[in-house]
Amino acid sequence: MNGALRYGAVVLLALAAAAAPLASRAGVGLMQLPGSASDGPVTVFYPTASADRPVLRGPFTIRVAENATPTRGNGRLVVISHGSGGTAWVHSDLARALVEAGFTVAFPEHHRDNARDASRPGPQSWKLRPQEVSRAIDTVAAWPQLAGLLSLDRVGMYGMSAGGHTALSLAGGRWSPAGMRRHCQANIAEDFNGCAGLATQLRGDLLDGLKIQVTLGVQRIFMTDDTAQSHHEPRIAAVVAGVPYAADFDMASLAQPRVPLGLVTAGQDKWLVPRFHSDPVLAACRPRCELLAHLPEAGHAALLSPPPPAHLLGGVAADLLADPPGFDRAQLAAVDQKIVAFFRARLLP
Repeated sequence: MNGALRYGAVVLLALAAAAAPLASRAGVGLMQLPGSASDGPVTVFYPTASADRPVLRGPFTIRVAENATPTRGNGRLVVISHGSGGTAWVHSDLARALVEAGFTVAFPEHHRDNARDASRPGPQSWKLRPQEVSRAIDTVAAWPQLAGLLSLDRVGMYGMSAGGHTALSLAGGRWSPAGMRRHCQANIAEDFNGCAGLATQLRGDLLDGLKIQVTLGVQRIFMTDDTAQSHHEPRIAAVVAGVPYAADFDMASLAQPRVPLGLVTAGQDKWLVPRFHSDPVLAACRPRCELLAHLPEAGHAALLSPPPPAHLLGGVAADLLADPPGFDRAQLAAVDQKIVAFFRARLLP
């Protein structure tokens, strides 16, 4: 090789080395789309060539390129369903991991079960949520800046807690409000907050019996509907459920999930006790589902990343969402990558 050729080769190698870091520094775009009909906004994270900047959302500072021009990633969409009273921001670390792998990520705001309005959690919300996921896909499909960059015939879906309930519904699961009532009648002392939510806690005192009777009494009035609830969304081709509410499901309906199903579980979950929720799902769906990650020392809120500030939570929520002593949040990045790998394997050609 003569001197000129050697020099040219060195220049090309140097340019390639310089270009790689620039590509890896591409930003994570953020925009909010107006939801259809009475739906709330759809928050979208997406690949962009623009640089990230710190943006304040509630108590969270996240690094994104707000309203930047989208660029083509891998052409696939993942919809994320937040938990009761939740927001997109507590799942922004997972959204970033997905975007950095080329995915576009959409969050519907679930009607009256979100951080702005948490007035109707539980079965009333759970009936609506799968349809809200479908309409979020429609909203992204109709947005000119995004539609041409995506193929929506194979969409991924992730949900955590109540969003995990939504995920199981979209994987083919059937449930009913009366199923929740029957579970609570049989197991309320052991799964009290799975039945009562954040209304109160058992504290081992004389009021526990009254709390149990009031909770069961309310359910006898409002959870009589035994109609099997289900929702088929043909565009969804892979589902991940994180610490899902699941005690109201007909487990036989999850024995053969409609699409590939992955689960993430937490061994120290005090809100949704694993033996009543995630454990029965795994027992029903294996070997046709996959345990992506089990965090034996994690509590219910381990998958909220970044986590909500403790001082903004009420007493019951602060206790149920607190990380147990010894839990190391550094491992969550590896869990996010397992979720990313699951969707990459099932959604990409």
